[in-house]
Amino acid sequence: MSLLRRLEKLLEDNETSSEKELKIATDGKSLPSEGQSSENRLLSLRDQLMDDVLASLPAGAEQMGDIPLRNLIDDAITNAVQRLGLTIRPEERRFLVEEFLNDVKGFGPLERLLNDPLVTRITVNSPSEIWVERMGTMQRYDWAFRDENHLMRIINRIAQVLGARIDQRVPLLDKTLPDGGRVRAKVPPLSPTPTLSIDKGPENPFAYLLQQRMERQKWQQDAIDQLRQSLQERLMQDIERDPSLLHERDRLIRLLESAFDSEVATRNLVLSRAERMQLQLSLINEILGYGPLQPLLDDPEISEIMVNGPFQVYVERRGKVELTGVRFRDEQHLMRIIEKILLPLGKRVDERVPMVDARLPDGSRVNVVIPPVSLNGPCVTIRKFSRDPLTMSDIISLGTLTPEAAQFLQAAVQAKLNILITGGTASGKTTLLNILSAFIPNDERIITIEDTAELQLRQDHVVRLEARPPNIEGVGEVTIRDLVRNALRMRPDRIIVGECRGGEALDMLQAMNTGHEGSMTTIHANNPREALSRLETMVLMAGMDLPVRAIREQIAGAIDIIVHMARLRDGSRKVMQISEITGMEGDVITMQDLFVFEHEGFDEMGRIRGRLRPTGLRPKCYERFAERGIRLPLTIFQR
Repeated sequence: MSLLRRLEKLLEDNETSSEKELKIATDGKSLPSEGQSSENRLLSLRDQLMDDVLASLPAGAEQMGDIPLRNLIDDAITNAVQRLGLTIRPEERRFLVEEFLNDVKGFGPLERLLNDPLVTRITVNSPSEIWVERMGTMQRYDWAFRDENHLMRIINRIAQVLGARIDQRVPLLDKTLPDGGRVRAKVPPLSPTPTLSIDKGPENPFAYLLQQRMERQKWQQDAIDQLRQSLQERLMQDIERDPSLLHERDRLIRLLESAFDSEVATRNLVLSRAERMQLQLSLINEILGYGPLQPLLDDPEISEIMVNGPFQVYVERRGKVELTGVRFRDEQHLMRIIEKILLPLGKRVDERVPMVDARLPDGSRVNVVIPPVSLNGPCVTIRKFSRDPLTMSDIISLGTLTPEAAQFLQAAVQAKLNILITGGTASGKTTLLNILSAFIPNDERIITIEDTAELQLRQDHVVRLEARPPNIEGVGEVTIRDLVRNALRMRPDRIIVGECRGGEALDMLQAMNTGHEGSMTTIHANNPREALSRLETMVLMAGMDLPVRAIREQIAGAIDIIVHMARLRDGSRKVMQISEITGMEGDVITMQDLFVFEHEGFDEMGRIRGRLRPTGLRPKCYERFAERGIRLPLTIFQR
């Protein structure tokens, strides 16, 4: 019994289950009702999920292994199902995974027929009409193509495997197959709709051709790899003789083109113009940049790069994570790029020190984890920073906060209030800290303290301090806490700590309480109240046996404003709350919300709609604004 028939029987046995009510509200269509056949239901599922699933796969997905590709397709089905508000059964999911796998690597609905030894002829008269000859009898095939575009995609793949062409200019395909069979296809304008017929023997007639094609591609790739290695060695020899080439990109490109022509002629290789350009660009990126990562680093729409071993690279683009077609040749290639990142910083990563934080010259943050800690091979995470840092007007236009909230935060910075920015990972805490620091007057001395330098302050009088891990002997470590203590002796007007995550929280609170007003820091927390609890915990991590009430009094006296950020499900980053600490009531720190984000639903693109609105409460710190001559209209706090 075929897979399709087994699935149909299983579906029919489950007809009375509660899961059979499947509805999809797209294009005014819904899935078939219980009275219709299982084939129609599966066809509807496949047709409505196809665009989302195939569009989410990376370029070159057909060259991936079956297992990783199946996993990607399964994830894509999950995302599409959630977006459409759909429930599908496990057996339907398994069937759809195989169907989409056939669409990516095989010949779609025809794949099962091509592998069926009893089928001798396949005739496609239209996307919805497929006939097969099995053991001398013509039968109507229940499965079908979604539309003409789907059928054309499969016809084009067949033509590609046969080394032929079929389109409007060449609308006829007629080729003999290796097993003696024949393929005939017609497309518009020669016929009103694409048609296809395949005469075949017991075996899949395209299996041998696909194997040959893969072997040719492997041979071509091996030849290109050898060419790349030879050219890279020649260029490195030229650079050793003349190091100034590293700073003269145009001259280096001319040398590469000259060497490229001679090497290609010597090896008798035939490369298209696109292949030549791609190879030359990859060589330039290997020498002057960071290899396969360089195009991703140059893309302004990408905010994060996640390398999960040499063959899997994800990026975050406009708030959404997606898989790319970028690959490294092997683990050694990836490790060379990692060493290139770490070498200028004097850092290392090896089996003894398998984790390291670093930064790129433009300030982008880098985290590296290698085996034995990482089981996927070397992993690299790069948090990119734009060459032109975002401003307050930029994040207002992005909808991160409102002009009224921005006006209040600007006044808070200028009035030297102590500000704590909270939020989850990748919620935009450091970006907001950068933006708020732009409001600090240029005549103040600012000390920044970070694990890995990320802040991009534009003032003149800035001293940047960075923590240091221990050296290979295990000595020489300089912690954030050491730097906070030392900063107090450097006559700071303001201290900005990139992130509090340990005992340095106590020293930061003491600094805020002893005249260093206007200081700012960030902390990981899910809401402002939880941030206060985390601060208490971090103060205890300093090793001081302080009573809880004393710690809370320190916090209430030090922190003035808490700004809470969040990364929402649509990928957008929003300021969710701006709260003011008002003091203590008993043993509890009291605070009031000044601005709160109000969720208003979703738009037609699935984006979250809402606005950061004032609560109507007048802030306790308003008098401090007046004392410093800052005029802030009370209307911004009115609902």
